[in-house]
Amino acid sequence: MQYRPLGSTGMSVSTISFGAWAIGGSWGPVDDRASIAALHAALDAGVNFIDTADVYGDGRSERLVAQVRRDRRDPVFVATKAGRRLMAHTPDGYTRENLEAWIDRSLANLEVETIDLLQLHCPPPAVYDRPEVFGVLDELTAAGKLRHYGVSVETVAEALKAISYPNVKTVQVIFNPFRLKPAERLFDEATARGIGIIARVPLASGLLTGKLRRESSFAADDHRAFNRDGQAFDKGETFSGVPYDRALDAVDAVRPLVPAGETMAQFTLRWILMWDAVSCAIPGARTEAQARENASAADLPPIPPSVMASMQGIYDDRLRPLVHDNW
Repeated sequence: MQYRPLGSTGMSVSTISFGAWAIGGSWGPVDDRASIAALHAALDAGVNFIDTADVYGDGRSERLVAQVRRDRRDPVFVATKAGRRLMAHTPDGYTRENLEAWIDRSLANLEVETIDLLQLHCPPPAVYDRPEVFGVLDELTAAGKLRHYGVSVETVAEALKAISYPNVKTVQVIFNPFRLKPAERLFDEATARGIGIIARVPLASGLLTGKLRRESSFAADDHRAFNRDGQAFDKGETFSGVPYDRALDAVDAVRPLVPAGETMAQFTLRWILMWDAVSCAIPGARTEAQARENASAADLPPIPPSVMASMQGIYDDRLRPLVHDNW
């Protein structure tokens, strides 16, 4: 495993970390025993950073993370998110009362006194124009409930606005071979400001494992079935916002570039780590095998420039017109 600084937080995190959305819900049936085994397998492989949220399974993911953390002696950093518990997700819901209630609930779920990293969970764009929201987070940090805070964003524009606040330490953003805009518009500014970048949806909702097919089916409670057009939340969270058939065509173009002995998932994760601005990628895993496969990508050799150029060409030719201006 390799480690990088998470911006200016003082935390050194595994470049391949663990995204805990899938063990909470919205990805079809979940088996808690398998999820716990997957978490342990990731930590055994050197992962030391887990990203979750209060709404993943209505706290289920946070509680599973707490259970696993309780059984470990090695230090594990945990990030969670707040804001999506609002029934009507509007800027006016980001009040002191709500923020503190959400954070208190996560503290209880995670069985900690201080949250390592609290992230606003893709808030409405207008929240970034409300300095009082960030003032509340400053006060909760001073009170010891938060060690650091950051944001999870939908768009690069939101990220650039967020990092204008001096105590925002991290940005979590969708970044993978199907979503290259952050590398073009965000990473240099984030590096200059000492901001940690957490790359989420790194495998484009499973597309970049190379295992999905046109005939693949998804459970009714899997967002890949119910959110393709943004019916429940931003459609960019599902298949990175690329129409399914067009995305599968792009996957087929990537296949010949994957080195022998590597899976497409490993190749994709190593591709993400070619950007020094990225502190870590947070793929999900619901089995021990998936967790080990993901973690092993951290130690793969660098991708040659010619292959990186070919990946850029796939994005420019097939995907840029579909996603670049939207996020």
